[in-house]
Amino acid sequence: MPPDHASLQTLDASTDWRVLRRFGTYLWPKDNSALRRRIVLAMMFVLLAKATTLALPFAYKTAIDAMTTPSRSGAMAAMAMVLAYTAGRFGAVLFTNLRDVAFERVGQDATRHLAEDVFSRLHHLSLRFHLSRRTGEVTKTIERGTKSIDTMLYFLLFNIAPTVIELIAVGVIFYINFGWPLVVATAVTVVAYVLVTRWITEWRTALRAEMNTLDGQALSRAVDSLLNYETVKYFNAEDRELERYSRSTRAYADAAVKSENSLALLNIAQAVIMNLLMGGAMAYTVWGWSQGKLTTGDLVLVNTYLTQLFRPLDMLGMVYRTVRQGLIDMAEMFKLMDTPVEVADAPGAPALDMRRPTIVFDKVRFGYDKDREILHGLTFAVEAGERVAIVGPSGAGKSTIARLLFRFYDPQGGRILVSGKDIRSVTQDSLRRHIGIVPQDSVLFNDTIGYNIAYGREGALRGEIEAAAKGAAIADFIERLPGGYETQVGERGLKLSGGEKQRVAIARTLLKNPEIILFDEATSALDTRTEQDILTTMRAVARNRTTLSIAHRLSTVVDADRILVLDQGRLAESGSHADLLRHGGLYAEMWARQANEVEDEADRGELDPVAE
Repeated sequence: MPPDHASLQTLDASTDWRVLRRFGTYLWPKDNSALRRRIVLAMMFVLLAKATTLALPFAYKTAIDAMTTPSRSGAMAAMAMVLAYTAGRFGAVLFTNLRDVAFERVGQDATRHLAEDVFSRLHHLSLRFHLSRRTGEVTKTIERGTKSIDTMLYFLLFNIAPTVIELIAVGVIFYINFGWPLVVATAVTVVAYVLVTRWITEWRTALRAEMNTLDGQALSRAVDSLLNYETVKYFNAEDRELERYSRSTRAYADAAVKSENSLALLNIAQAVIMNLLMGGAMAYTVWGWSQGKLTTGDLVLVNTYLTQLFRPLDMLGMVYRTVRQGLIDMAEMFKLMDTPVEVADAPGAPALDMRRPTIVFDKVRFGYDKDREILHGLTFAVEAGERVAIVGPSGAGKSTIARLLFRFYDPQGGRILVSGKDIRSVTQDSLRRHIGIVPQDSVLFNDTIGYNIAYGREGALRGEIEAAAKGAAIADFIERLPGGYETQVGERGLKLSGGEKQRVAIARTLLKNPEIILFDEATSALDTRTEQDILTTMRAVARNRTTLSIAHRLSTVVDADRILVLDQGRLAESGSHADLLRHGGLYAEMWARQANEVEDEADRGELDPVAE
């Protein structure tokens, strides 16, 4: 199932640390010493930049003190300190940018490796997950998780860590120059500042989590609606879809307004705390000056240090929220990665050695849900080179057989053998390399015709692609197109007709050149004339191969060597077309019913419509 949106209630400190430790393996890869050196170099630049920044107020103070005693030496000293101050500011900028240059590759590689792992994991999850997922929400989870990494790393390593260093250093400097009172006041103020910021930001983060949920819901509805564009048009449902989408966007907008308004409260609270300390500290320095204990430059020193200290603290709310939200987003993504793999290779499973392309279903029991079994001890065998068809009423379990053969699911009982091997004992990759399929709905990638045909086998040459197109009887059509094999087919192949898409699907299966081919109701969505053309191509493709044809229209499989008739997940009949008609059972009944339907269509003038 798709991951639920994480919230503050589902994340605690231990979860945060687990997320950070898990991501740490990407940030500090054991097998990449070059990246680890970059991290060390970046941290050195962090320390250099911070050391330079901490030295600047002293240069500023010394320049001010030198200017309070007019003399040539004082002027020279002030000029030297001004130049040193200027050089220090430049040095801080230089070290900061060198830090970013050193670390950029680390952040990008960590993000890339994590994104690749998530993408790979999604392809290893079961068909059950992909049938039940919401594509928009899963995509958004991955997008948020990967995009939050860079920002979160920046704040953790280059904002929070340097601020802690600076806070300690300022405490030491204040103690040496001004004594305990200013150190304690600064410490108490910073603690109060952090606590207030945390409390308000926790509230704001809860609002942000709600925004994420509503944003994902809006995106999911938009994607679902656009994927079903034709259905929306069929039922004049544009206004309904707009209203459904608008409800989600209005809810998101309301949550966003609350979140942004809460920012004003955070800024006001932070300003009150910060300016109380600033006013008190400067008043304390003025009092010390009036007593002759401090200089004019000390006032500048205190003001500069507090300004420098609170500059990053001023962003603490945003930093805390960003890091917290990043942890939430990464936790969601890791939860997605931790989705159990329902169908996995057995440890040490060998590759399938396809010596004879045979198929055996041996007492197979299967149900998509535990309380609803689809196949009840189904047993049948397909010999090498045999053409076998599977027919039966809707819901009999025909398409389930295809999914089990490709091992998208494992049966709850019995076993499935290919070339004499239980498919659970061999690798899924090797099993699927030996089986090709032409499905009922041939969905194509939004790319060129050539790319979609070449998808059948990685590294296929242009001549092999053209040969496959010729074998699928689509080469002439492609050559007549202005773009030829570079013609774009559109999203899901919608720029091609149903028959053209089916021929592309046949061509890429030919290019794959499997020993076993499965035709899963490959012509059920086509008109009669196109169907006959595709059937002719399919029969040519099936020569010298083991084929299993799942069919709804019985007329498409009358020439099969053997026809298996399923009824409610059980094998009801088996034999040739003529044998089954003589038997007078379920197959003969289905044949008579479909023949009557054809006659009715002919009487109404609906039979054999002109193909596009």
